Amino acid sequence: MAIKMKKLYEGKAKIIYSKSASQVVASYKDDATAFNNLKKGSIKNKGIINNTISSYLFDVLNHCKIPTHFIKKIDKKSQLLKKVDIVPIEVLVRNYFAGSLSKKFGVKEGTKLPDTLIEYCLKSDELGDPHISTDHILNLGLCDLDHLELIEEYSLRINDILTGIFYSIGINLIDFKIEFGLTKKTKELILADEISPDTCRLWDLKTNKKLDKDRFRRDLGNVEDAYIEVMERLNLKI
Repeated sequence: MAIKMKKLYEGKAKIIYSKSASQVVASYKDDATAFNNLKKGSIKNKGIINNTISSYLFDVLNHCKIPTHFIKKIDKKSQLLKKVDIVPIEVLVRNYFAGSLSKKFGVKEGTKLPDTLIEYCLKSDELGDPHISTDHILNLGLCDLDHLELIEEYSLRINDILTGIFYSIGINLIDFKIEFGLTKKTKELILADEISPDTCRLWDLKTNKKLDKDRFRRDLGNVEDAYIEVMERLNLKI
């Protein structure tokens, strides 16, 4: 895609361009980062694969009446999106102990949580995305109570939908990270960012093989193959 629009922002995984007062174009990158940008690299075709997967999942969520910023997939690496002001909170939805949660509490990875756990982090690379409580969120003015309650409600519904989708293709949704934004005019809270192997922990149901960015984080190899496997199990093609 020959983009000739004004670049608004370049993040670790995407470049955002201005399309109009109410729309932006997100172009996915092949860059890969981990551990708050301390580890950097690239994954071949990651931008194309993640755009394909995320576009599909956002389309499903739109049809399931979860409001999102996704309008349509434009080309292999780009999406047309509603322009939002991102709420500076990362929402972590956990179904199993894994990653930092396992390390923090000394519980073996893959141990199922009795109930879905929702955690929050301040969206700040400079501060290392620290974990924060709902009281922190409200006292820091990051989000009001009504929107915070809606974030939790949407997050649980999104978890139910995604868990079913992945289970049907033999994948366990261990945990995932999502972000929300407020639309420019109406200030409606909607799901933003992306849903992909970059932002989800996805394990094969039978073997527990990791099919996500942990393969990059932990130098497990075959990262592109794992991402492609998720895409192909979803019956998607580049």
